[in-house]
Amino acid sequence: MTPDLDTALSQVQAAADALRQRVGDGARVGVILGTGLGALADQIEARETVPYDEVPGFPLSTVESHYGRLIAGTLRGVEVLAMQGRFHLYEGYSAWQVTFPVRVMAALGVETLLISNAAGGMNPLYRRGDLMLVTDHINLQGANPLTGPNVDAWGPRFPDMSEPYDRGLRDAAEAAALERGVPLRQGVYVAVVGPNLETRAEYRLLRQFGADVVGMSTVPEVIVARHQGLRVLAMSVITDECFPDALEPVDITEILAAAGQAEPTLAALMGDVVESLA
Repeated sequence: MTPDLDTALSQVQAAADALRQRVGDGARVGVILGTGLGALADQIEARETVPYDEVPGFPLSTVESHYGRLIAGTLRGVEVLAMQGRFHLYEGYSAWQVTFPVRVMAALGVETLLISNAAGGMNPLYRRGDLMLVTDHINLQGANPLTGPNVDAWGPRFPDMSEPYDRGLRDAAEAAALERGVPLRQGVYVAVVGPNLETRAEYRLLRQFGADVVGMSTVPEVIVARHQGLRVLAMSVITDECFPDALEPVDITEILAAAGQAEPTLAALMGDVVESLA
């Protein structure tokens, strides 16, 4: 739940002021790098790297594959502010804490948010290692980061979510994939709390809901980004095949390996989208 108005505003302002002193406020593009996908940061010409524990109010990432730092610099000549590691509800954080960095990015002037994640593929046409452009989402996390007092300066009490994923950014990603000859799926992402993977019955149910992939992140950040008027693009790496009638055990090492194999292609497409914003 969002804290009271004064507390919410002061927490975001304190973090933004501290970061502004170290990284400035020239970035108009924010990037959230998900599970096993942090190496896109290597392509950023970093001007400053800030560990999360040095930013007032920032949670600390507890997931092994998440570095837990902000990187300010340029990517393809565009000023970016990248989160190398995100936060999740399953870590015990509230929806407010999970999305706090997005509020801070917006306070620093970020206007576009690019998000990557690892997800389980439920669409029978999808295979391990595929990339999917998120066109819509379903929130089954039982939490919403807008619950509580609304800060009118940030956005409306009831923000419209008819198109949470920006059509222009999706067009840019499609064009980049076509230019590179890279297959790019398109579909619906459903967010659950986790951290356990799903049962056969749960995969069947989620598929019947209309979801193509399932994950444990992204949706809270997208809701907050849209609340503040940011344009959003999200891409998923299919790290495992979640077909109920042919389900096999999977562990985190296999998920990270799949994410790592897809990482160069995802990084290239994300870079192309960023370059299109120059």
